[in-house]
Amino acid sequence: MSSEETSQSLYAAREPIFPRRVKGSFRTMKWWLLALMLGIYYVTPWIRWDRGPNLPDQAVLLDLGNRRFFFFMVEIWPHEFYFVAGLLIMAGIGLFLFTSALGRVWCGYACPQTVWTDLFIQVERWIEGDRNARLRLHRQRWTGEKIGKYSLKWTVWFLIAMATGGAWVFYFADAPTLFVELFTGQAHPVAYITVLILTMTTFLFGGFFREQVCIYGCPWPRIQAAMMDEDTITIGYRDWRGEPRGKLKKGQAAPSQGDCIDCMACVNVCPMGIDIRDGQQLACITCGLCIDACDDVMDRIGKPRGLIGYLALSDEIRERGGETPKSVWSHVFRPRTILYTVLWAGIGLALIVALFLRSDIDMSVSPIRNPTHVVLSDGAVRNAYDVRLRNMHGEPRPFILSHTGAEGITLALEGQPGLVVMVPADEQLSQRVYLTARPDSPAAVGHQTPVRIWASIDGEAERIYADTIFNGRNQ
Repeated sequence: MSSEETSQSLYAAREPIFPRRVKGSFRTMKWWLLALMLGIYYVTPWIRWDRGPNLPDQAVLLDLGNRRFFFFMVEIWPHEFYFVAGLLIMAGIGLFLFTSALGRVWCGYACPQTVWTDLFIQVERWIEGDRNARLRLHRQRWTGEKIGKYSLKWTVWFLIAMATGGAWVFYFADAPTLFVELFTGQAHPVAYITVLILTMTTFLFGGFFREQVCIYGCPWPRIQAAMMDEDTITIGYRDWRGEPRGKLKKGQAAPSQGDCIDCMACVNVCPMGIDIRDGQQLACITCGLCIDACDDVMDRIGKPRGLIGYLALSDEIRERGGETPKSVWSHVFRPRTILYTVLWAGIGLALIVALFLRSDIDMSVSPIRNPTHVVLSDGAVRNAYDVRLRNMHGEPRPFILSHTGAEGITLALEGQPGLVVMVPADEQLSQRVYLTARPDSPAAVGHQTPVRIWASIDGEAERIYADTIFNGRNQ
């Protein structure tokens, strides 16, 4: 084996990608979506929402310190985490639905990596120029011009990245207060560490790693194949119309030549640096920019649009034979997508129903395990419980406790003369409760007796309960 063969590397070094500017319907839609999503991300923490006294007035707030999640008029408590779990499940099913129907539309239009990379590329284009100018600048030596432009570009990237990390921490604390604390050095170290980590990841991922994050770091390109089938609408090259490709000669194509003039416009605008004419690839994020570029070329050479476009594999045979493809709706609405839609809507409906039917009072009971019971001097048996009362109302409320389920048992509260516990507004309170059974009662001499502890609000019909066990002497 020669030294040339032994030194050959199996790793191909990354070639930087400099996408060319393109205009068209898909590029315009991406700009609108980028502005909308970045606007929502940066503005949402600053929206105010009046919830009354003693509650935060930030519309969207993940209050980890008090273990609450506020979303406009909705307040989620720790014991209601099933709402968050339901939303995450809906997000997953929604991703399956859109991928099954339209391919990787999430990757091409809404993924944070795509959105911030688009923004960083636009900044790069404003400072350095379009594709050819950026290529020349990349290849030239480190002159004053190159150092100046790169320094300006990296500075703007870093400021955007810092704003990204700063906006994220505003979701976890009062935004105006935290903003002042960050700039006066009074914020918690965790806030600074979080901002720093998100600043560096945004700066590196959007500015330098770009397509490598999608190809090597993201698992979705490998999972999405299971979500797609022959009826999924995705971006493809109509090779039966474009081949054999060739250059225009004196403004005219050869009689046997296809519509593709091999201008490389689709490759030059691709942010992933791939050639869609080679077929479906793991790196393709279906952003549609190659469609805009190809349609523009087709308009200029007098050919019909659609050489590159959204199509389904099942329509390939029809189009090759000159037949009309199936309608978009017949591709979108098929058994798989209908099943995903039903599941998604069912979970959403269940969450809405649970949200409107949930009570604004709640209770949980935890028996004290050490000891499980105490025998008093008169032979009576006493069990202790920690009762957690939640008042999810804007005013303090008196909880009246009682019990059912066994004869000869009395209920008493630690530190309270009666059976009423006042719980402050929008808070939870832990109360020690004692159940005592008479010496000759079945609960005292038995093993375990089911007991139900009730809580009600004075003057209101709603009652809540929690089931527990009373441990007797033979436990």
